[in-house]
Amino acid sequence: MSALHASGFPEDEIRARARHGAARVFPPASAYGRELFGGGRPAADDVLDRTRLVPPAFVPRRLEKLIELAREPLYRDVDTATDIGGLRAALPVYVSAFGSTQVASRDLGVAAARQAARLGLPLVVGENIGPVNGTGRLGEREGRTLLGRVRAYQDALEDGGGVAVQQSTEDADAEIWNLVYSDTSVQPLLAAGRLAFELKVGQGAKPGLGGMTLVGAADAERLQEQYAVEPLPGDGGADRALRSGSPGTFTQEILAHQVRLMRNNFPRARIWVKLPPARDVGEAAATAWAAGADSVTVDGAEGGTGWAPLAFLDDVGLPLGECLRRVRPGPAHCLLVSGRIWEGARAAKALAAGARAVGLGRAALLAVDEDPDAGLDRLIAALALELRLLTSALGKYRTGDLDTEDLWHPEAPHPAAQPLPAAAHLH
Repeated sequence: MSALHASGFPEDEIRARARHGAARVFPPASAYGRELFGGGRPAADDVLDRTRLVPPAFVPRRLEKLIELAREPLYRDVDTATDIGGLRAALPVYVSAFGSTQVASRDLGVAAARQAARLGLPLVVGENIGPVNGTGRLGEREGRTLLGRVRAYQDALEDGGGVAVQQSTEDADAEIWNLVYSDTSVQPLLAAGRLAFELKVGQGAKPGLGGMTLVGAADAERLQEQYAVEPLPGDGGADRALRSGSPGTFTQEILAHQVRLMRNNFPRARIWVKLPPARDVGEAAATAWAAGADSVTVDGAEGGTGWAPLAFLDDVGLPLGECLRRVRPGPAHCLLVSGRIWEGARAAKALAAGARAVGLGRAALLAVDEDPDAGLDRLIAALALELRLLTSALGKYRTGDLDTEDLWHPEAPHPAAQPLPAAAHLH
């Protein structure tokens, strides 16, 4: 054993890399399918967590509500109904994209779809499900397939909600949107205006990279013509391979052209664009809206993932709070955001900072893993109650009325002190 030590250096990790090499770039292979990665740095470095919601003393909107109701308004009078990128929702909440990773494609994706439908919340069906798990046509098993997840949602749907089908570069090669748009089983969603297509430009936890998962030997051989497939470094991945998707190539012109093409080719579907927590996220959002996107989705760097290089989890991408600062949606623009959202306070802060709705990713998966029949129902019940309580405390009775005036951050400049009205001076 060496007697050499390095004070102030991550000596254990350096020695581990000296022993295991490139295997230390990724989490242990044994964690795949059992652990959700991402989440960003600890809460002490989180702008949204350090921001506070601040109720006012004077509440003119409460007075308006009092006159409307002919009684004092309560938190249960808060209206949470929201238009989410053209899809009606009971709350300003949607279920974020679950892709083809094992943790999401066991029975959890289907369980989440069913519960989201019952709740009237839009569901985003993530990338690479069709190429990896099958489309659900030609007698393929339905449980893990693309159309299987859509049908699970559709069968449980009552009022509101809708499905957004995400497409990556590999999905585009497989013509996933064409398949979904023309499938007879999806026509009721189209007829009701409850289908959206989401162009994936990037993602939260792995900005600049495509989707990554571990696959077994049989799947590796089957997928190697569509994806980059290579052995996972180290002994822990001896029976698995690393499957990597393309991140796609975008410029302003390419993005605008893609959005216009989507609107032309799929006129009955809503058009969404998914952006990474990039340094030019504000410019990218403005480009998408100008080209006609119904909604722009932004993942903060806290966005979850089933698999990612460790260096990306804490050190790459803007946190959600900074994304919200850089993206400036106009009154008619729909901004959807996700990133470590699971309760009402963080959701309310994101809404006040400009988001139309917030997405539940890891939180939704954990909830359905806890109870595949009602876990998400209960999680949403708690979030909805907190959101109504907070909105009411801020003197407002529509979640859509939350605004930056409701937020305070310790590093923001204080407003200039105002002189007291003459009547307030004591004599």
